[in-house]
Amino acid sequence: MDAIDPTYFVEMLEDVKGAPVDLLLETTGGFTDAAERVVSILEQMAPDLRVVVAGSAKSNGTVLCLVGKTIVMGASSELGPIEPQLSQVPCTILAMPDFEKQNYILHHLAKYALEQTKKLATRLLRNGMKKDAPDDKIEELVRKLSTRETYFSHGSVIDHVEATALGLKVEYLPPDSELWQLFRLLACMYEADSRQNRYLKIFEGNRLSSAIEVPPVPAPAPT
Repeated sequence: MDAIDPTYFVEMLEDVKGAPVDLLLETTGGFTDAAERVVSILEQMAPDLRVVVAGSAKSNGTVLCLVGKTIVMGASSELGPIEPQLSQVPCTILAMPDFEKQNYILHHLAKYALEQTKKLATRLLRNGMKKDAPDDKIEELVRKLSTRETYFSHGSVIDHVEATALGLKVEYLPPDSELWQLFRLLACMYEADSRQNRYLKIFEGNRLSSAIEVPPVPAPAPT
């Protein structure tokens, strides 16, 4: 996710008009600033939302899942820890006290990025799928998702069993479910289109379909 995504989300949702929405989400994450803006758009334009994860929604993709009333998952679905990264290094590492002496600025940027993500996740859980839970349970869930106390890798897999055990509202669809097979087919078609046409991202709703191509590789400078 980056700064251009909110515009495409608005276009994708313009004709929803309060109707129930299934958001099929496939993402490795991205910038928390962009995630915050997408969250705001989803809250305003798709208040009756289920998030469907046919493959993976990692990092800030998992944060986006918290906007939904439920998360639809199957055997192939995975969420992940929500800690952000800076310069491809997890913020939990950069925020360690010993790193402050090595790079004061990056250390504090990492601390602020972690707090930003934790604040967003806490608000979404408190107002959404965990609104009936006490604050200490919500804080415990956010801590598990955003630190290395429970998941030791930024890419750790949180499947539907683990997500349910954490207390997230998960709607599990078995592999032989007709609806799940349709979700998987659609996800596979998007992946095939992306590979064939070198698409980096696809945004598709009832009315519009937009694709962003992979940026071309710059030609080498003449020697």
